[in-house]
Amino acid sequence: MAKGMAPAGGKKSGGRRSPLQAVFYWATIGLIWIAIFGIAFLAVMAIDLPDTSNLYQTNRQPSVTYLDRSGALISVRGSQYAPPVDVDKLPDYVPLAFVAIEDRRFFQHPGFDPVGITRALVRNMTKKKGANLAGGSTITQQLARNLFLSADQNLKRKVQELMLSMWLEYKFTKKEILGLYLNRVYFGAGAYGIEAASQRYFNKAAKDLTIAEAATLAGMMKGPSSYSPLSDTERSAKRTMIVLNEMVDAKVITPEQRAEALSKKISVSKTLANAHAQYFVDYLDGQVRGYIDPKNTEDLIVETTLDLPIQTDAERAIQAIMARDAKKGVQQAALVSVDGNGRIVAMIGGVSYADSQFNRAVDAHRQAGSSFKPFVYLTAMEKGYQPTTPVVDEPYSIGDWAPENYTKKYLGLIDLQYALAESVNTVAARLANDVGRGDVAATARRLGLTSKLNTDPAMALGTADVTPVEMAQAYVPFANGGIRADAYGIVRIRTKSGKVLYQYKAENRARVINNPPLQNMNQMMRGVLTRGTGTGAQIAGYDLAGKTGTTSDYRDAWFAGYTGNFVTVVWVGRDDNTSMKGKVTGGGTPAAIWKTYMSSALKRIQVTAIPAGPAPQTDFGQVAEDALKSLLGTQAGNVSTSVAPPVANDNVPPIVTMDPIPNPEEKPKKDKTDETLDEIFSEAQKQNQN
Repeated sequence: MAKGMAPAGGKKSGGRRSPLQAVFYWATIGLIWIAIFGIAFLAVMAIDLPDTSNLYQTNRQPSVTYLDRSGALISVRGSQYAPPVDVDKLPDYVPLAFVAIEDRRFFQHPGFDPVGITRALVRNMTKKKGANLAGGSTITQQLARNLFLSADQNLKRKVQELMLSMWLEYKFTKKEILGLYLNRVYFGAGAYGIEAASQRYFNKAAKDLTIAEAATLAGMMKGPSSYSPLSDTERSAKRTMIVLNEMVDAKVITPEQRAEALSKKISVSKTLANAHAQYFVDYLDGQVRGYIDPKNTEDLIVETTLDLPIQTDAERAIQAIMARDAKKGVQQAALVSVDGNGRIVAMIGGVSYADSQFNRAVDAHRQAGSSFKPFVYLTAMEKGYQPTTPVVDEPYSIGDWAPENYTKKYLGLIDLQYALAESVNTVAARLANDVGRGDVAATARRLGLTSKLNTDPAMALGTADVTPVEMAQAYVPFANGGIRADAYGIVRIRTKSGKVLYQYKAENRARVINNPPLQNMNQMMRGVLTRGTGTGAQIAGYDLAGKTGTTSDYRDAWFAGYTGNFVTVVWVGRDDNTSMKGKVTGGGTPAAIWKTYMSSALKRIQVTAIPAGPAPQTDFGQVAEDALKSLLGTQAGNVSTSVAPPVANDNVPPIVTMDPIPNPEEKPKKDKTDETLDEIFSEAQKQNQN
């Protein structure tokens, strides 16, 4: 090396770099590694990025036309009459209302907003406990998510969202991005895009929207259901005010225009709110999307199980009785009718769809109360008990828990059919404990209850939270001869061109109740209506059975009743789960709704008697006699706990099957077993009196 030359690598004499050189060197190395890791990270994130080549192939969501079981039109959801709108043909304040409230720096950022993200992070770090998290997504990011991604909240989805946002910004102008956004975003009530939303909520074209109407739609982006002018008028109005203020602040409109907008009442179209069966359509809407290929763009026709005339009967009954009993503090109601095959014939999710779109028939989990007791008694019947098995209504406790009767009184020696008819709590609690609470839960699950079931001592009194639709489903085996039939609402989905995309296939059709337990249960639940707590639901000339249900402090009241192959469950209560001040019981408002509705509905269906079910597979006569003698202390015996296993059975009795209607005044003939049981019970009464 020549004297005076600097060493290789720019080092000073002695092999040392200057501090500035060292910083530059390591910064360069760091940047290279950051670039390598950054490229690798983005490559991994981009591996499964969605295909963006078909961006313009889905200019609108397919419309969905819902038909009832006879082909009558129920509803049309989607954008059938809402082709994409040209942003240039809209008043400026329509798209700019969304910019003002959703993404103020839309026209300046490259697809993501560093200022907005930073502000959201700071706000979330300093937010008060219980406050909502602030978001930092731009309109471009929302469009990327709506077009290509799921709503999953994870790092990979967020990175992909940023990548697609930058691609959209590179590929399209700001005006084109805004147009795509307005034509794709969901506004609730089945409306996709600004044109569909304008037609749905205001019955007008998007180009004719007023400033206040545009602000209302823009305000719904925070939550289409929560801020809908149909579901919550007050909250929607407050949100509209916020949007108008933001529009003034962004100089989209003047303060004078805001004042004028506020001075005029917004007229919301009630066509959707007053249309029949919107709760039912909401229930099916999400299912339809899951049954079809998401790439499908052809308009759909959904054939459903609903019967519109019967649905109308249900709506009228709800309105009439709820108006009558409003003074009792009854706020909400739900009703579900299911036939013997599991077809949902009618569904009411609330008193008014216009006031609240929350579907209480499907989504409200409320305590079942005594409407749960048939599962307790069925378990007992399957273990050899009989309707005439004597029991004692007296103070009873399990550990620290002691049930009380509704009347606060005790009846002494009675039989099981009387205990069920009068809904005696002490007997149900003792019976569940004796036969096994786990077995009771298994029975309820076998028949069709799908919610979580507790097995604590109070479970026999209906402490489990269930929905009306699953309760109706679980009562179907009592009504159709012992066959499980899961409730469903969609028969077929096809395109307008006739291509079938989905066809319902019956599942879980198995015998879940054999005889004599089935006949015993139907006998006892007939007694609930003829001489028990459900007499308010009795309709002369029909073979009816059912059970009332009332929870503690009168928070929930139920009536679950049926005839041959037709079950209807009614629930009433309050959304805040507080007590009904009128001490409403299952035999009150719910039974009145049930009777009013069924009095009309029964005239529309081909009524059958409650099917007797299969021939008994086991003779429980001697088993029952031994059990009775054991209970009376005259003879020790073993009660059989075996239950015949369910067997597959596709021959479910259809609702159209016609049988003669029995005379409700005619008493059933007693067989020898009945006479023996009566003699034993009579002897027990004499001993008790002595």
